[in-house]
Amino acid sequence: MVLLKSWLTFWRLPNKMTDSQLFPFVEGRDAFGDIDAVSRLPLTLRYHNSSVEVAGLVDTGSSVNVLPFQVGIELGAVWSQNLPSLRLSGNLAPAQAKAIKVLADIGSFSAIEMVFAWSQADDVPLILGRMNFFLMFDVCFYRSQMLFEIRPTLRA
Repeated sequence: MVLLKSWLTFWRLPNKMTDSQLFPFVEGRDAFGDIDAVSRLPLTLRYHNSSVEVAGLVDTGSSVNVLPFQVGIELGAVWSQNLPSLRLSGNLAPAQAKAIKVLADIGSFSAIEMVFAWSQADDVPLILGRMNFFLMFDVCFYRSQMLFEIRPTLRA
């Protein structure tokens, strides 16, 4: 009974992270095309001397960060460069992908290096996945409040 009470107390109290920033959920479409609120994180990506402002879908179900082809082109990346090839899975399996490392500016946090699977397809969203976004940031979703919170990990 004591364990149950402590579990209930834990879930009633807000789980506030320190040194974190809150971001709002935004209206978007889910996998079925229905309107829903999604966790899109605004960020600036930098590669060599180019930068682009984007919004990435914070996706705990994605194994990797995914960069749409056109965003890579806007950053000045060249597909024919000798970048390592990757194999994507799931609904992205048919698309070819290459590994690319960029700098990301997120909120007021220090810039971090992020590795993306740069897809040769444009019909994919920019995805922030477990490798390496969730290695660099702790994330807490407050869906009922239409907010999510991120905090750099010790690795960042």
